[in-house]
Amino acid sequence: MEYETIKETSKEEIDNGNTPNISLMCRILNVKRANYYKWLHHEKNARDKENEEIAELIREYHKKYNGLLGYRMMADRINRDHNKNYSDKRIYKIMRILGIHSIIRPKRRSCTVRKNNNTASNNLNRDFNASRPNEKWVTDVTEFKYGPHNEYKLYLSAFLDLYDRTVVGYETGDHNNNILVFNTFDNAVKDNPDAHPLFHSDGGFQYTSPAFINTLNKQGMTQSMSRVHCCIDNGPMEGFWGIMKCEMYHYGKHYDTKEEPIKAIEDWIHYYMYERYQRRFGVKTPYEVRSEALANEIPNQYPIPENKRIKKYKLEHYTGSSTLSA
Repeated sequence: MEYETIKETSKEEIDNGNTPNISLMCRILNVKRANYYKWLHHEKNARDKENEEIAELIREYHKKYNGLLGYRMMADRINRDHNKNYSDKRIYKIMRILGIHSIIRPKRRSCTVRKNNNTASNNLNRDFNASRPNEKWVTDVTEFKYGPHNEYKLYLSAFLDLYDRTVVGYETGDHNNNILVFNTFDNAVKDNPDAHPLFHSDGGFQYTSPAFINTLNKQGMTQSMSRVHCCIDNGPMEGFWGIMKCEMYHYGKHYDTKEEPIKAIEDWIHYYMYERYQRRFGVKTPYEVRSEALANEIPNQYPIPENKRIKKYKLEHYTGSSTLSA
């Protein structure tokens, strides 16, 4: 790795019109200059050449996707696009040598607090698996800041299908209000007129309004709501927001005008739907999974691996409750 670092740094210095100081770099990295040159000029075997080809692909994808790909997504991308079967470990090592890594998503610690009693039961009950499209939808509203000092807010409402993680409808607006949610609903139903899913949300005022509840009933949808202070009840939606914001705001990205975040949202959702491979789906995009499911009488099943934190939560709360009752 030290030799690769010296080699890459030297290449950058030459590209910038400077003369690389090999001796200084060797001293800093505590390697012998003679050993470095021996390594540099050794005859490359087939694996060395293949690693160089992989490194070029990694650089290409890192640049194309603005540094969003971690080693797992990088491996999936290379393996599928080039019909290869490289291991995660191999891709990780090469990325580490190149000094390439993805951004780290910060934890989201916000939660909507319910303000009235016009609510539905938690019918979803954290069962985030779905056997077919339009069986279960989840939704939420989030905000994006823009302006010279991030003084303005743009709100995004989206509906997510739990079967294929498809964004079945979304809408942006200046205000977090009923109109924003109703427009999102209209967009989703327009593209899925025969959909009658279980509809899950938090306890926000938009979803507890009599008008919205009546709209769900007319469409034949069963309403479900997260419990108070239980954001994990809507885990897939929270996770979706986390991924989206992490990738849209990577490397300190800033939006000055309202049009910029709107365009960025549209571009990212298109990328997510049609280009972003998901390992759970066999390295396919949500659009591919949905298209296959709608074309088959019996859709493929993609069960979610059990989350260790959720399993621990169930053991602590449900098992403990049963014991206390007994």
